[in-house]
Amino acid sequence: MLTRVITIVILSLILFSCRKDHPEKSSPDLLVVRTSGGLVSGSYEDSVFAFKGVPYAAPPVGDLRWKAPAPVIAWNDTLKCLSFGASPIQNEPKPFMMWSEEFITPPQPLSEDCLFLNIWSGARSASDRLPVFVWIHGGAFTSGSGACAIYNGAAMARKGIVFVSINYRLGVFGFLAHPELTKESGKSASGNYGLMDQVAALQWIKENIQAFGGDPSKVTIGGQSAGSMSVQALIASPLAKGLVHGAIAESGAGRQITPLMAAEKIGEAFAKSGNASSLAELRAIPGDTILSLANKMPFGSFFPIEDGYVLTQQLAKVFSGKQHIDVPLLAGWVTGDGALASRKQMNANEFKNDIKKTFGHQSDEMLKLFPAANDKMAAESQLKLGSMRFAGVPDYQWALANTSASYLYEFTYVPTDKPGFPNYGAFHTSEVPFALHTLSHWDRPWTETDLEVERYMSSYWLNFIRSGNPNGDGLPEWESYSLQNGDMIRFGAHPEPIAGLYKKAFELLSASAH
Repeated sequence: MLTRVITIVILSLILFSCRKDHPEKSSPDLLVVRTSGGLVSGSYEDSVFAFKGVPYAAPPVGDLRWKAPAPVIAWNDTLKCLSFGASPIQNEPKPFMMWSEEFITPPQPLSEDCLFLNIWSGARSASDRLPVFVWIHGGAFTSGSGACAIYNGAAMARKGIVFVSINYRLGVFGFLAHPELTKESGKSASGNYGLMDQVAALQWIKENIQAFGGDPSKVTIGGQSAGSMSVQALIASPLAKGLVHGAIAESGAGRQITPLMAAEKIGEAFAKSGNASSLAELRAIPGDTILSLANKMPFGSFFPIEDGYVLTQQLAKVFSGKQHIDVPLLAGWVTGDGALASRKQMNANEFKNDIKKTFGHQSDEMLKLFPAANDKMAAESQLKLGSMRFAGVPDYQWALANTSASYLYEFTYVPTDKPGFPNYGAFHTSEVPFALHTLSHWDRPWTETDLEVERYMSSYWLNFIRSGNPNGDGLPEWESYSLQNGDMIRFGAHPEPIAGLYKKAFELLSASAH
């Protein structure tokens, strides 16, 4: 009798475990879901429920071009959400340098009608209320898509979360300011349409995600590069209050944003280049022509703006004044980020003179941290300094502004080489497939070491998404950052907690920025 009882208990535990990791395919409330726009149908794939190409706002076309996102247009029949919607209109997506096709927007379709999101749910029913992770793609605010292969959310969802990737308007379509746009807005602001799209997606998620088994009171936003900058902008924006409960910022934060009046002048110059004398004429120009005209403008012409509405002041001031949304933070950078952020390459003497000019009486201390005894050392120091300026110092300042826990990292791991492909080291974006558990979507001959890095990184991320704390069983302790301890973690073949890593460099660089 005792043996029979034990057998039944064991079988019950196995069944419960299987149900937890593998949602029931036949569960009707997660194959067809009611949203604020109408019914949507998804699919059951990779042991999770997937809904792709779900509209979260009205198409921003025609008279809605360069306006705040309007509510989604309701539909009557069940909308089949089985494939990705169109990606934001952008230049033809092509692999380049270290970014192979897995990192690139699908080549088709591209459209101004792009305000879609994608959901992978690990829930078994709508009552599960799982933590929600919202991924914001990078691409310098000019390219990218929620449909990139390395953003597939199935693996993370299988671990018991709801993973959402979103599109938002890019470049001139997402960040054009103009005096007439400012006047018609009713907010005395223009230009941050891409950020307003992100807010609209978060509002949609708050209203609808429970129907997909998600918890609207436990939403973590995350992103990389321009996606990370977007995360910081949202945390600094009054429009995102109540929509965000945790933040993950990978390789990007804290740039100066263009004041509205300066952005409006850029917009006027753009309109003039298209021979448009009114907003009506500008909106009548085909999207492809608008994109071609924007390509002739200087890089960075259409980035987030200090518009007084979405972003009320410079981000650094928001954080130093502790006016941001104070939520748990996980942030860091990749050693290869410095290649994007470094200034013109300098030899050893030029680098030392630049340090002396910038840091004055503290230059000796800086040269101890960033040595330049010869040209090779100077080159390495410039890369390290570039990473610090690109994300390290802004992350440090954000962590110090937080009363919530903040966890800082540096990613140094070099992915296994792809035969016949150059070795770019730990390059910008290389950490994303490890963190999002998507190495299976990146074509390389992965080793056990690669898979171990993916396992521990994605575990830290998942723990943070669940609780605001990345720590968990089987992982080295990752201490929250403070001015006193300066604790960080370095992600190499194994996670390595390091007390005081870059603490002095942060202090000197932060002081020099004021």
